[in-house]
Amino acid sequence: MSVRTERVAGEIKQKLAELFQSEFTELYSGLLTITICRVSPDLHACKVYISLLGNTKSKELIVKDIQNEAPRIRSALAGELRIRHTPELHIYLDDTQDEVERINRLFKKLNDSNNAAQ
Repeated sequence: MSVRTERVAGEIKQKLAELFQSEFTELYSGLLTITICRVSPDLHACKVYISLLGNTKSKELIVKDIQNEAPRIRSALAGELRIRHTPELHIYLDDTQDEVERINRLFKKLNDSNNAAQ
């Protein structure tokens, strides 16, 4: 990414975090963290990866609800940014933490079976 796209992505990440804390709390019940924002080189699209913890609804359902509200979120974001065109938001679930936990469980299982074999 260029310096410009990195700067815009950082600004979008910060403003989205503020918006989710203040205006869009009804979309989730636990903790929502914006982990990554990637802006296209032409600044017309932005991939937003979110992490969810401690929610009563399923993560996939929350992401779907947020995706359905993306035009409203984009509109609120437009009022916060100082750029001519607000990128279209594409929301994705960041499952990195789930993968880390799965791999750790596999290593523990492997280690336990090796200790049992000795």
